[in-house]
Amino acid sequence: MALENRILGAETEFGITTPTDPALSPIVSSTHAVVAYAALREAARSRWDFQAESPLKDSRGFDLRRYRSAPVVDPNAMGVANVVLKNGARFYVDHAHPEYATPEVTDPLEAARHDAAGDLVLREATADIAGLFEEGRSVLEDRDPCPPIRIFKNNVDGKGASFGSHENYQYDRALDFEELTAALVPFFVTRQVLIGAGRMGRGQRGEEPGFQISQRADYFEQVVSLETTLNRGIVNTRDEPHANPRRFGRLHTIIGDANRSETATFLKLALTSMVVAAVEDGVDFSDLALADPVGELTAVSYDPTLTHRLELSDGRRLPALAILEEYLSRLTPALPSERRALDTAAELLGQLSRDVLGAADRLDWVAKWAIISRYLERGAPVRDAKLQAVDLQYADVDESRSLYSALVRSGRMRRLFSDEELRDAVESAPGDTRAWLRGLLVERFRPAVVSANWRSVALADPNDPTAEIRVGLGDGPSPAISPADLEGLDLEATLRALADAGLSVEPMG
Repeated sequence: MALENRILGAETEFGITTPTDPALSPIVSSTHAVVAYAALREAARSRWDFQAESPLKDSRGFDLRRYRSAPVVDPNAMGVANVVLKNGARFYVDHAHPEYATPEVTDPLEAARHDAAGDLVLREATADIAGLFEEGRSVLEDRDPCPPIRIFKNNVDGKGASFGSHENYQYDRALDFEELTAALVPFFVTRQVLIGAGRMGRGQRGEEPGFQISQRADYFEQVVSLETTLNRGIVNTRDEPHANPRRFGRLHTIIGDANRSETATFLKLALTSMVVAAVEDGVDFSDLALADPVGELTAVSYDPTLTHRLELSDGRRLPALAILEEYLSRLTPALPSERRALDTAAELLGQLSRDVLGAADRLDWVAKWAIISRYLERGAPVRDAKLQAVDLQYADVDESRSLYSALVRSGRMRRLFSDEELRDAVESAPGDTRAWLRGLLVERFRPAVVSANWRSVALADPNDPTAEIRVGLGDGPSPAISPADLEGLDLEATLRALADAGLSVEPMG
């Protein structure tokens, strides 16, 4: 039976450059961006507690742990800066990228709204750095002011590296992960025609000319894998539920593109969540198994005409649109937003089958393809630098530079959310998950916050500043207490109220 109130969310690693100082390490500029955003808003730069994380534990039942991460790290340390925001989200440095992880939600439309709110956070961080540079100020000790940065919501650097846009879906631990994998593989291979971000160049370094649908398709070498940076698998098997591992698993997807289109993000999250639910309900997708999933991944991506026919394990050949139509026919919406997603997806599949460019007002890759096609029709060579620049210009989070934002302003790209709705998502945590409690604790008791992770927040003991108390946040759904119950309470009274509500409030030792 499908899990009720499924927890889901998204994580995006953003590209970053410093045009006036190209040699500056992106690790340094990313750290400046995170710390500046936090410092100028007095946000809680708590240490991130890695103690409960297990990135090498595999959903197939084994553990490749070769090391343990340090339990906590300095929130301002170079390359690992971290801030937990009042909306329950996490803004931090991951390797050489600023990354935004949305708060947990139970509705895919809300997940898409919070993902788009992350773009706003990164846009404000960009403005923060520019302002500090003009003032000659640095937020990092013993570091010069950071020169102005540009931030891009994309997945490739054009030099062979790719960075991730990840989705997360809680599922019932009783679910057979092999069955889930089998159902997801054909879906992940074909869903790119709805959620691809588009890219000029084929191959990891873009060494071959031509346009493709997905930014990530060239970077997958296996059907299933635990790895996220090398030997990537279409289905990632990391088993890190951030909840009770006996009750829940977490599907961690790494195959999606980073979308500017709010519609594409919404469809990505809603349809995938419904596929997981369908497998939990026993729906069979085995007849859609592909003969060569990895090969078909790039074959679909390299075909913006959508005429390629994928070979199935039973010998049939079907286009990606037909396979997706089969998936849609087997999905059952449990939420109004899921019904909306099914209707929108069906409408777009019909549009793509009639006239691909007719979907340019809702899908990122089609919007890019429309722009690039106009250049090509005017005689621009396929290697023209202007065409290569479309990717970056489209993905720029700066509204004054972004091609995506220009399309929105001209009415050629539809939005799902108003500016006010995105601002609200930055300022307010979802009320139906544990995210609101995380956000409340780090906002209201900022000086006392010692560290945090998805499952808990550690605070200084109000009766003994040398001791710490860990507050458990639960498995995902909202705790059995509301913000109104905590209104006006000091830290000691808050901890007592949380304990009375059944949450774990324990000394750390």
